[in-house]
This record gives sequence, structure tokens and C-alpha cells, in this order.
Amino acid sequence: MELEQAMLGRRSIRGFTKDPVSRALLEEIIELANRAPSSMNTQPWHFHVLTGDPLEKVREGNSTRMLQGVPPVREISDHGAYAGVHRERQVDIAKQLFAAMGIAREDKERRQDWVMRGFRQFDAPVSIVVCFDKSLDDNGTIAHFDLGAVTYGLVLAAWSKGLGSVINGQGIMQSPVVREHAQIPDDQVIMTCVALGWPDESFSANDVKSVRRPVDAVARFVGFDG
Repeated sequence: MELEQAMLGRRSIRGFTKDPVSRALLEEIIELANRAPSSMNTQPWHFHVLTGDPLEKVREGNSTRMLQGVPPVREISDHGAYAGVHRERQVDIAKQLFAAMGIAREDKERRQDWVMRGFRQFDAPVSIVVCFDKSLDDNGTIAHFDLGAVTYGLVLAAWSKGLGSVINGQGIMQSPVVREHAQIPDDQVIMTCVALGWPDESFSANDVKSVRRPVDAVARFVGFDG
């Protein structure tokens, strides 16, 4: 798959088949993502690739704690409530997804189930927990930037191999559960996770593509003729 094709075609996949993903294929994807740039070549990232029983335990622990009203426990600062244009974009994609799934605004049960899918890693056969070296935690957000680069590389590489994925902050909102069952060392900070697997073509939300602003709305060109 050409890079342009992958970048334009990729979208977040939230419904997966139950078919397993081989370790060999996952290693190919990670090898590609591992070429991402990083500040001063620090390469601060670590991937913990979960499937089977450990992933099921993460799903169960996340879901149970959230349903019990346990406040989220993340190891990075939460973004808090969005406002203004950022809130508008958040609402727009939610409307697209709910419309695709036929979930009415007043259908509280199905809306709640949709939220819980995120804590279950969207029932994907694989979850990749993305971490960075704790020794860099006092250096500001540069390691966060580096993990953004490598995570985008990960989802693009997966797409190029026919796999779907979604970057899933909900999946690590009960980070103690994830740390326990993924056996993540204490010298790493949990950043996010990626739910990954073979796309379920019958899952309507998988057809949703978020609307993007045109180039002239996101970029300024300084010093160019014309």
C-alpha cells in the first residue's frame, strides 16, 4: 500500500472480528512503527502487546471499576472537559458514530453500552499498551510528542497490512488494572493503548470518517511568493 493511500484511507475502527492476529504480523507492524522520529533519538517508547486471558482480565477490571463509579486513574494529565471549537469537533464525531449505529439521543442504555465498549478495548483481539520511560517524566511533554509519532506510525502500519485500529485512551483510564495484568514495569509510564484487529465489515461505525479542515484552515505560509 502506498503511503498516501494509507494516510487518506485510514480511519478509526471500533468493531472487530474474533479472528486472531499472529505474533509475526504484529512484529512486522511494530518494526515499521519503530522507525518513528524522536527527540534527540531518545526512542522512549515501549509496547506491551496483549491478547487472550491477560486482555480479558484488563477488560473485566476496567469495566467493573468504571461501573462501580471508581474515578479514572491515569498516569498522564487528563485533558479535562473540552470547550469551544474542540468540544464542537468532539460532539460532531459522536453524532456521526451514533447516527451510523442507529443510537437515538434518548436511548440511554445503548449510549452507555457504547461508552463501555471503549473500556473493553472495543472487544478487539489485541490491545497494544504504549508506554514511555519514567526517567523522562520530569522533562515535560517531549516524550509525549515522541509517543504520538510512534503511535501514528503504529496505526498506519497496521492499516497497510489490512488491520484496523483505534487509539483508545478509555482503555487505560483504569491504569492500575492495565499495569497489573500487562505486567508493566514500574520504570515505565502508561500513555495510551491501541485496540487492533481485523475490521468487522458489518459494523456500521467502521465506515465513519471524521471531517478534516482544509489546508488553508490549518496552515499559514510565510515568505512564499503569491
